[in-house]
Amino acid sequence: MRRAVCPGSFDPVTLGHLDIIERAARLYDEVYVAVFMNASKGGLFEVEERLEMLEEVTADHPNVIIDSFQGLVVDYCKSREIEVVIKGIRAVSDFDYELSMAQMNHGLSGVDTLFMPTNRLYSFLSSSLVKDVAKWGGDVSAHVPQTVARRLVARLREQ
Repeated sequence: MRRAVCPGSFDPVTLGHLDIIERAARLYDEVYVAVFMNASKGGLFEVEERLEMLEEVTADHPNVIIDSFQGLVVDYCKSREIEVVIKGIRAVSDFDYELSMAQMNHGLSGVDTLFMPTNRLYSFLSSSLVKDVAKWGGDVSAHVPQTVARRLVARLREQ
């Protein structure tokens, strides 16, 4: 069975993330979407909420498995017999950062990284940008799934 993982913070999941996940799901038998837990990096949404949102927006893809992890991506891959990490690349700056990470991961465990160019519609999109726009009252409904937009607006109202 061919398995891949799409790791990230997904705080929140965007249409750019979803595009990469859906494309990966067409290429692999199982695609794990793993939310990275980093105690030193606070997020707008708790990990459990991110997992719920990802479950909702990937429900139409039976070969997508939503999970979380803490630690090294390569250890996560070893424990699940995953041979490929899939990363979306928006710009050269993403590539510069991700290349060194990919080389380190391969050196540590032999896990390969597949760089998938982001759909041009989402080349500017990031979770941070979405949160900033929403924080100031901007409409982000064209950039995140509807359910995520509702949760984002509600969360920002709470703060």
